Amino acid sequence: MTSPNSEPARIADQLRRAFDGDAWHGPALLELLQDVDAATAAAKPLRNVHSIWELVLHIAVWDAAACRRLSGEKFQPTGLANFPLVSKPTEAAWRKAETYLKRTHEVLVKTVAALPDSRLRDRVPGKRYDFYHHLHGVAQHELYHAGQIAILKKAQGRAAK
Repeated sequence: MTSPNSEPARIADQLRRAFDGDAWHGPALLELLQDVDAATAAAKPLRNVHSIWELVLHIAVWDAAACRRLSGEKFQPTGLANFPLVSKPTEAAWRKAETYLKRTHEVLVKTVAALPDSRLRDRVPGKRYDFYHHLHGVAQHELYHAGQIAILKKAQGRAAK
């Protein structure tokens, strides 16, 4: 078992905070999504901007991509694989998207927490950077899109918590 003081455990903690809460900056991703329904998630209140739903699917894609890369796969989502289309915007479909996001993120956090420190210096398959850089980037990516979600909620008259 990896030490709770290992660098992978600390990175996993940052991934968890960006996603679940207790983040230094303010509301984490799931905190922003707590009061979002399917109509709010699917809305496009700003021109040429992804919806909350599209961002949620995109975040899940990149959490899964990090896991695939950690398993040794050279993987680069593009096009619809990067920003999947939203299915019919029903409440059931929205809950399914949220569940997929949570499960994918949980797998990533557990995978990262179990890594040996030495694995962080391994190069990401097909990239010029290592997993240390990549995994910090995943946390930053989640926070970047959480900020976009907060703005999209405000644009719809729903304040971020």
